[in-house]
This record gives sequence, structure tokens and C-alpha cells, in this order.
Amino acid sequence: MSTTAVETSAAATEPEPGRKAPRAPHRRGQRGLVASLASHGLLIAGSLVALFPVAWLVFLSLGPDKDDYLHPGGIWHKMTFSNYSFVLQHTNFFEWLKSSLIVSLGTTVLGVLVAATTGYAVSRMRFPGYRKFMWVLLVTQMFPVAVLMVPMYQILADLGLIDSYLGLILVYCSTAVPYCAWLLKGYFDTIPFEIDEAGRVDGLTPFGTFARLILPLAKPGLAVAAFYSFITAFGEVAFATTFMLDDQKYTLAVGLQSFISEHDAQRNLMAATAVLIAIPVSAFFYLVQKNLVAGLTAGGTKG
Repeated sequence: MSTTAVETSAAATEPEPGRKAPRAPHRRGQRGLVASLASHGLLIAGSLVALFPVAWLVFLSLGPDKDDYLHPGGIWHKMTFSNYSFVLQHTNFFEWLKSSLIVSLGTTVLGVLVAATTGYAVSRMRFPGYRKFMWVLLVTQMFPVAVLMVPMYQILADLGLIDSYLGLILVYCSTAVPYCAWLLKGYFDTIPFEIDEAGRVDGLTPFGTFARLILPLAKPGLAVAAFYSFITAFGEVAFATTFMLDDQKYTLAVGLQSFISEHDAQRNLMAATAVLIAIPVSAFFYLVQKNLVAGLTAGGTKG
């Protein structure tokens, strides 16, 4: 009886003549060779598209003549670092760098502090109009720079902050804080309320709970807010050009414009300066990269 059952099961598993054997099902998470090659090909193509402008800028910066960008093939035979030495020795590059770092770091520290306290207050406290308050912050991002330029100039002039680092930092904070507050509010929403309650049980004030318990848990979100604030201030041109009158206080983005005049354009020096400008941003990105990805994704998990 057992022999018959074995023969029956074996016959059932054998494919009928003329029919193909069924394919073994793919395990979950497994991909075919074609799909794997296609995904890797797309990633490689995307990486090349992203890296090409940077590589092209570095390549043009090695050409000694200002018109080498018109004939880039000739750069191979006369590559030199003379553009970099000229920028570092015969321009106000280090003054521009100092101004950019002062303004960018000041915007980062002040902007993240204000955005973090704002986002935490809206996330945890239910005061009248807290929802409308967040929408007001969002609306402020909709005004173009040309509309804001005149009233901001008038305000800074009345406060005596024209041609000052503090005035430019406050202007940049008005741009960075609304977005960062929204970002950090979403991140604070993912932190359990039980942590705040535990802080109150231990006798901490609301600010003590925020500083000692919540902020250490919000490092990824703070890293994203800091990176956004730094980039916003470091690469901005319009406000810096209007509010900074002394050429010794120009930021790097404004100093870069000095290589272009009405009748001349030293594009080789511009390319070299642009490469040098990217170094501080890359260093700042390296410092915050550990928490950057987690901060970008965690804030969207709970509204």
C-alpha cells in the first residue's frame, strides 16, 4: 500500500509529455539577472550624469586661458594649477571665505535653534492657532526674492544692520527657519510623548526636557536642518549682493561675480574658484552625513 502511494506521488510530479516542467518560484527579495543588470546600469548612468558637471568644472579649471572653455580639447596639452594659485594669492578669496563661514555658521546655529524650538512647541503644545501658525510659516516661503528685497532693506537700514554680518544672518534665517521648523516638527512627532512625561516625572522643566531628552534623540533631524541652513546661506547671491557694501565682507558667491565684467569674463578663474568653494561644503557634508539619510526619511513617517 505504501509502495502504491509512492508510485502515485512520483507519477504526479512527473510532467506530462509535451509540457514543460513548472519553473521554480523566485524567493522573496531575489531578482533575475536582467533586472539586476538593468538596475545597476541605471544607477551607473545616474551617477555619471551627477558627476559629469563636477568633473567638467574641474577640467576647465586646469586650462590657463580664459577662452579654453571654447576649445576644451586643447586643455589636455597645457594643464596647470596656475588658476588656483592666482585665486589664492591675488584675490580676496580668504576674506570671502571668512565672510561666508561667519554668515553660514551663524545662520546654521541661530536658524536651527529657532527652528528646533518652534517645531517642538508645535509638536507638543496645543495652543490656540498652532495649526495656522505652521501654515503661516509655509506661506512665507512663497514670496519671491524681488518682493522681499525692498522691505528687508528698509528694516535693516532702520536697525543699522546694513553691511553687517548679523543683518545678513537674520535675513537668511527668515528663509531657512520656516522650512526647518516644518522638517523638525515632523521629526519630533516621531518621538514618543512618554519621553516628555518621564522628564516631567523626574522634575525637569519643559525646556529641560527638550534640551536633555528630546534633542539628543533628534540628531538626524537636526543634521538635515543644519545642512539645509548652511547651504542656503553659503550659496545665496541676491541678498548678499544687496546688503553687503564693503568688498572685504563679500561672501564667496558674491566674490565669484568679480571675475565677470561688462567687457570681460575670466571663466578659467571662475572655474577654479568654484572648485575651491565646493571644499567647505563637502567638508560640512562629511560631518553630518552619518545622520543625514536618517533625518531625511524619519520626519515623513508620521504627520
